[in-house]
Amino acid sequence: MVLDQGNRSLRLRPPRHPLDRRAVAWWRTQLLLTVAAPVAVLGLLGALIAPARFWLLLPAAVIAVPGVLIGVLLPLWWYKVHRWEVTDDAVYVRTGFFWMEGRIAPMSRLQTVDTMRGPVQRIFGLTTVTVTTASARGALKVKGLDHETAAELAERLALVTQATPGDAT
Repeated sequence: MVLDQGNRSLRLRPPRHPLDRRAVAWWRTQLLLTVAAPVAVLGLLGALIAPARFWLLLPAAVIAVPGVLIGVLLPLWWYKVHRWEVTDDAVYVRTGFFWMEGRIAPMSRLQTVDTMRGPVQRIFGLTTVTVTTASARGALKVKGLDHETAAELAERLALVTQATPGDAT
């Protein structure tokens, strides 16, 4: 993408930083737990209700096989795609699966910076940094950062937000 800035053009490049490699295991765990719940219920019911065993175990298998494949392979793709970067001028985030989404938030538009660690994220030592902007599109999220990296990023963005003139509206 090329932006025209008067008599000079500015070429945007993709963000440089990958997420923490442990994000693959975090995503995998989330996906496999999501698949495991209905498979376990159907499997248990199939074991307990003999006349309906086939009709309960068949959907369990139909859910389990693609669910495990998706749970193993999709996080590898996400890891290749998801990127983030913070410069003196903006926060850049790229995410997606089929549809790639790139978001850029100028520092002057930042309003709040939050960190969040869910229970599964804590197991893997990961954190999500949420950057709220003055945009109808909503907040930018950098998911799957090492806890220390996320804390440093949140601190840096908070300092930049305070030092940036304007009211972020």
